Amino acid sequence: MKLTHSLALMSLFTLLGVFARAEPLKVGDKAPTLSATTDAGTTLSLADVYKKNNYTLVWFYPKALTGGCTKQGCSLRDASAELKKKGVAVIGVSTDPVEKQKEFKEKNNFDYPLLADTDKKVLKAFGQSGGMMASREAYLIDRSGKVVYHDEKQTEKQAEMVLAFLNAKKS
Repeated sequence: MKLTHSLALMSLFTLLGVFARAEPLKVGDKAPTLSATTDAGTTLSLADVYKKNNYTLVWFYPKALTGGCTKQGCSLRDASAELKKKGVAVIGVSTDPVEKQKEFKEKNNFDYPLLADTDKKVLKAFGQSGGMMASREAYLIDRSGKVVYHDEKQTEKQAEMVLAFLNAKKS
């Protein structure tokens, strides 16, 4: 009887963990400094990327090779030169495996790494729920590792919104 009760409680807590929305990072918060696997199968340290650039844009997307995610990624690809002039490194993140990330990157000629967050450690560190897929969000992080900008639900206007923020910041 006790074993059945314990199993039921564990199942309930597991379900609550899957469906509960973690609190996303806010502007002013310290960004996570963990490492993850890229589309090339190598390990990338977010802390190292933050330190090497004026800004790092970490953008999350639900699923590689889908319409909205492709529009979002292509907006960043198309604005690559302008983003680089402002010292912005771009990193994409979804729960897709390395092979799918590699295909997504190659098909769309992305010039930035995509993280294969299959264990959802990056999602959870940024405050996503850890459900089946990433939520569409983007975080701009400064060299010190602090979140300076956060948006949700952007697709083809992702780069435009980030650049508008950076241009307003300089004024």
